[in-house]
Amino acid sequence: MECRINLLWDNDASVWVATSEDLPGLTLESGSFDALIERVKFALPELLALDDIKVNYCDLNFISERSDRVLVNG
Repeated sequence: MECRINLLWDNDASVWVATSEDLPGLTLESGSFDALIERVKFALPELLALDDIKVNYCDLNFISERSDRVLVNG
């Protein structure tokens, strides 16, 4: 099984947010990018069990996006 995990930076909350169309119910957040990836790995077996998906392994593709604004002249 292969799952695409979207990791987006929320400037207002100052956290990374994980969601996935491949894993219904996945919505996690963390102030640390690496900690969020570990949280996704930890939550994965439970999410699969809730959806009654039986697999031996899951390939995770993490897609990240972060936008920021910099004051250049001010």
